[in-house]
Amino acid sequence: MRDPSGRLLRLLSLLQTPREWPGSELAERLGVTPRTVRRDVERLRELGYPVHAARGNIGGYRLTAGTAMPPLLLDDAEAVAIAVGLRTAAAGAVAGIEDAAPRALAKLEQVLPARLRSHVAALGEAALALPPQVAGPPPADPELLALLAAACTAREKIRFAYTSAGGAGTRRLAQPHRLATVGRRWYLVAYDEDRADWRTFRVDRITDPHRTGLRGPERALPGGVDAAAWVMDTLASGSGTINARVLLHVPAAEAAEHVTAWHGVLEPVDDTTCLLHTRSDSLHFLAYRVTLLPLDYTLLDPPELAEPLAAIAARAARAITSFPTA
Repeated sequence: MRDPSGRLLRLLSLLQTPREWPGSELAERLGVTPRTVRRDVERLRELGYPVHAARGNIGGYRLTAGTAMPPLLLDDAEAVAIAVGLRTAAAGAVAGIEDAAPRALAKLEQVLPARLRSHVAALGEAALALPPQVAGPPPADPELLALLAAACTAREKIRFAYTSAGGAGTRRLAQPHRLATVGRRWYLVAYDEDRADWRTFRVDRITDPHRTGLRGPERALPGGVDAAAWVMDTLASGSGTINARVLLHVPAAEAAEHVTAWHGVLEPVDDTTCLLHTRSDSLHFLAYRVTLLPLDYTLLDPPELAEPLAAIAARAARAITSFPTA
């Protein structure tokens, strides 16, 4: 790359990704020699960009935090992705972002190229972001999310207080792995050091977090699953204090076309039936979850679930009294 100014911008763009770049790899990306990379890094430092260099076989260059935030360099897809995300953030699950998002979007749109600004504007006119229709948990604390996200990236162990569904409080030492959001609720997938096992923590139950500065090894979730599948399986089969079993009057293969991880876990019984195992902290929510299935079923347990199921059936029956049914 012969243009020094363009090369500096390209180098800055590469350094803004959250990783360390070996000098040889940067040289290959930019089409220059490692010596030229070193000179360009020094030039960025002279311009005020805090570029850190780590020595050794696994060392490299990375952009660190400074006294001011440098300009962000985004490609077309990244700019549109951020703009669309900001437009829908007002209905999100992070406290305070509904006010900050429009301000950030206005700044971004001011510097977008015309070709991208028209795409973002069209999306804004055509798409609607509706507020949640059901009361849910309070929005997550953005500072807590930022701390947990940083710990995930750095593989840094953190200590925090955690309140279980039953109200019991404990202190945990864990190595965060990934953050996941389901509806308006955030979850942290982490390796629990005290229990030597993987756990999923509700972020709204995490308080008093402290970074330890200790880095853990790179870990993979059991079975090679990704964090999204892990969280969904945890929510369906391992979350909640109320266990329910429902006999579905279809084979397991047919039930699998309608039952997702959100509903629960299937267990084959015979050629014509299967069991649905599901959990929740609320009988009413369990009843709602089961009645959404377009399948015939029989409740096995718990007996207490019969009352909310009957209430749903009674309300539906009253709603159609003026309509003839076969």
